Amino acid sequence: MDHERAERQLALIAQDLDAARGSGIELWLRGGWAMDFFLGKVTRDHGDIDWFAWAWDAAALADVLTRLGHTPVPGPPSDLQLDFVKDGLDSSFTLLDRDAAGRITVAGGPWAGTPWPDGLLDAEPGRIGTLEAPIVSPRAQIEIKRMMPVWDASRPRRTKDAEDVARLEAALRGR
Repeated sequence: MDHERAERQLALIAQDLDAARGSGIELWLRGGWAMDFFLGKVTRDHGDIDWFAWAWDAAALADVLTRLGHTPVPGPPSDLQLDFVKDGLDSSFTLLDRDAAGRITVAGGPWAGTPWPDGLLDAEPGRIGTLEAPIVSPRAQIEIKRMMPVWDASRPRRTKDAEDVARLEAALRGR
């Protein structure tokens, strides 16, 4: 495992969370870092830092990140996701919305309005060492990792997703 990269990513998570909170912007870790914060330790190398943020905060979030030295990276539609790089570290912010019934939904792109799993943002914050961060619920994370290849056939099942599901399920059984 690349410990130096993990330490740099953890420092970036702390910096981005602090700046977002200072601007009244809510963020939640998703993906591998959400799992690691739930488990309380770094379990594997992470290619990037995945987040959820509200779509209505997208412009303010982009401004905050740019002031911190992040550079926008072209990618998916900006109403769906914002991608940035800072010091060689990639961060991706998937945007959330709510429908008329109050369910959390995909904010943009071809799946706009599609509900995310129930309880997506209901987890207690996770922690690695002294760093605490809001995370996606482990049960929602499992559902997302299992269903992504079904929801989007262009995204095949990945070995790391199966390993993450096994880690999360084992931790949930132990609690």
